[in-house]
Amino acid sequence: MRLRPAVFLDRDGTISEEVGYLNDASQFRMFPFAAGAVRRLNDARLPVIVVTNQSGVGRGFFPESMVHTVHELMIQQLKAAGAHLTAIYYCPHTFEDDCDCRKPKPGLLERAAREHGIDLPNSFVVGDRYGDVELAHATGSRGVLVRTGYGEQDLRENGIAWPRQPDFVASDLAAAVDWILRQTK
Repeated sequence: MRLRPAVFLDRDGTISEEVGYLNDASQFRMFPFAAGAVRRLNDARLPVIVVTNQSGVGRGFFPESMVHTVHELMIQQLKAAGAHLTAIYYCPHTFEDDCDCRKPKPGLLERAAREHGIDLPNSFVVGDRYGDVELAHATGSRGVLVRTGYGEQDLRENGIAWPRQPDFVASDLAAAVDWILRQTK
């Protein structure tokens, strides 16, 4: 199987508004630019894979079924706008569980790479937290920090101390996709 690059997207704060622990599907609000950004990646034939930590499950804040409900809502909203995801992976564990799938550990990306023939060193990770950038660097991918969600605050308060800086800082997912598409030409 020939490996191909992919774009890994964080969910909350990147594709949709950050609301803390999203424990009701009515709280899910996709950014107005998100579907168009995903569609542009689809048009470029890049796999688009969501990777998200959902520790609210492990903390008992909401059942795992809520994660599936929100993901189905996101899939339907993307589909209505002519966009689609290749896959969605999530970690339901807490930091204390010390699992391999909780970002910034590479378990979710490694699993996606195996299951979808992904070339991680030529892939991109887009998210609103430094942990997403760390995940990119842990897998040899390029990390893009978006200023939506927690991104602006994380960059302002902590960015100077980050041992490795993002490969790119974007105002939002649409601007991140602009940059990614320039890198893949």
